[in-house]
Amino acid sequence: MTAPLIDLSVHHQPRGASDRIAYGFVKALRFCADTFFAKRYGHRAVVLETVAAVPGMVGATLNHLKCLRRMEDDRGWIKTLMDEAENERMHLMTFIEVCKPTAFERFVVVAVQWVFYLFFFGLYLASSKTAHRVVGYFEEEAVISYTHYLAEIDEGRSENVAAPEIAIRYWNLPRTATLRDVVEVVRADEAHHRDVNHGFANEIAGLPEIAVAPCPPHVVLEPNWKQAA
Repeated sequence: MTAPLIDLSVHHQPRGASDRIAYGFVKALRFCADTFFAKRYGHRAVVLETVAAVPGMVGATLNHLKCLRRMEDDRGWIKTLMDEAENERMHLMTFIEVCKPTAFERFVVVAVQWVFYLFFFGLYLASSKTAHRVVGYFEEEAVISYTHYLAEIDEGRSENVAAPEIAIRYWNLPRTATLRDVVEVVRADEAHHRDVNHGFANEIAGLPEIAVAPCPPHVVLEPNWKQAA
């Protein structure tokens, strides 16, 4: 399969204090990631995809509870955010197979996940618009990082190994697929999440809708009760 073409130039210009805070926070995270991982993109993906899987679950949970309290429809937000969390988790499962994390990186994953979960939970309660804008900017940086990863592969600095079995199954990739194919579909996923979250932030702020990058087709993971039915 061919990954959807994505617009690498997409960037939401910060408007107001909320957007500037979100953008500054994400840029600070980017600086930490660049300092810690440098060009070790596989190891970077393992840690950052753990963080990336948190916002969707937090947003889905809090929107679910809000809809129960207000007895109103969620306008499709809950399922969208749950799908995002699942998709990011599959990214993590894929890159664990590509780049085995060290014991220290596993410790970092646990520590960062708890800190970021508590931070993002509080942020979403305080300002869901800012929270979605943070995710939008986070995904903008993810698109940039995976573009750099592709360049590393193309220029021979990262080995273009065979795609992991889990990635072949999830994205219905051909048996001949390589790491480059995986990075392309993951980057397209991130572009989709980028636009969805900026769109959610715009909707909350009353701003115009934006175009959403297509999401690569992938297998829908069914719960165990459906498989047993």
